[in-house]
Amino acid sequence: MAAEGDDIAAAARMGIGGAEDATEDGTARAVSRGGPTHPGETHAGGLSSRLNWLRAGVLGANDGIVSVAGLVVGVAGATSERGPIFIAGIAGLTAGAVSMALGEYVSVSSQRDSELAQLATERRELAEDPDAELTELAALYEAKGLTAATARTVAAELTAHDALAAHVDAELKLDPEELTSPTHAAAASALSFLLGAALPLIAILLPPAAWRVPVTVLVVLVALGLTGWVSARIGGGNARRAVLRVVIGGAAGLAITYGIGHLFGAAIG
Repeated sequence: MAAEGDDIAAAARMGIGGAEDATEDGTARAVSRGGPTHPGETHAGGLSSRLNWLRAGVLGANDGIVSVAGLVVGVAGATSERGPIFIAGIAGLTAGAVSMALGEYVSVSSQRDSELAQLATERRELAEDPDAELTELAALYEAKGLTAATARTVAAELTAHDALAAHVDAELKLDPEELTSPTHAAAASALSFLLGAALPLIAILLPPAAWRVPVTVLVVLVALGLTGWVSARIGGGNARRAVLRVVIGGAAGLAITYGIGHLFGAAIG
């Protein structure tokens, strides 16, 4: 009976060990892909890419909504004619989309050039003095809390696997496979600006003159609240704070532009 009990216990331990090994293997695979290891958790690789698109998209949409809304509401404060409002809205929409795309392309291109230069420097250093680079990598891991022996072992194993990836991750916090794309960022900014700008333009042209400004303000504030909520959900931030921030800022901007348009329209007229 004792031998039978020992066999059962050994089998149970093997089962537990097998489950632990399977769990560890699954976790290792998830981490290597930059995926979540727990429900609702996102690791750096996927999050970095998502945040880059989020930044370009949400900023473009917010700028489109607020800038064109302020422009057409300001003109509506000066005149009730649809022609000037339409022309101002189209001009603002076109100029804003082009400006956003060019600005984003230049900014992200500069960032990508810097990343490529850093990668080139790291490749050169690894080719010229691999021993010094190995010592440097070990020192970086030792500074994070590993013992000198463990840090050296980790550095050696990572270098044997992929020296460049190990160094750019530890030193530069970069992934050579996920560098920022100027074209993607520019396209996302321009498209999101156009979509955002179309809302206030349509909202102010469709209603009767007496309802143009109230309807536009309502549409704009709802749209800003939605973009704030989406950005908070994707980025994992506080949705209520994000919504309040963009709605209050948008309302203040519309009030100021309408007041200026009304004041100068009355003065010129």
